[in-house]
Amino acid sequence: MTLKYLLDENIDPLYATQLRRLKPDLVIRVIGEPVTPSKGRLDPEILCWCEENNFILVTNNRTSMPVHLVDHTAKNRHIPGIFILNPNLSIGENIEELILAAEASFDNEYQDRIDYLPLP
Repeated sequence: MTLKYLLDENIDPLYATQLRRLKPDLVIRVIGEPVTPSKGRLDPEILCWCEENNFILVTNNRTSMPVHLVDHTAKNRHIPGIFILNPNLSIGENIEELILAAEASFDNEYQDRIDYLPLP
C-alpha cells in the first residue's frame, strides 16, 4: 500500500520538499496547493477532504485534532488517519518515520486513528 499525505499548512515547508526529493513516488500535498483545502480552512473541513480523497493528515496539532477526530467519527465518517509530528525528533527523523510508514503499512492500518511519531 502507498499512503498519500496531506501536510498541514503550519508544517515547515522543508517536509514537503524533502519527502518529494527522497520518495518521489509518494503523493505529497500541502494545504493551500491546488486541489487541496485552502489555507485557513477549519480542521473539520480538512478531515472531510482527507476522507474524500484518501489522504492521511500530517500535522503538529496535538490539542484540537483529537477532538475533531472524535466528532468526525461520531458522524459515521472515516479518515485514513492522522500522523502527529514529534517535536523531539529532528525534521529528518520525522521524515524517515513518514517514509517508513508509507513503505510498510497495511491497507486501512491507520483508519480513524491518530498516531504520534515515531510509530510503534
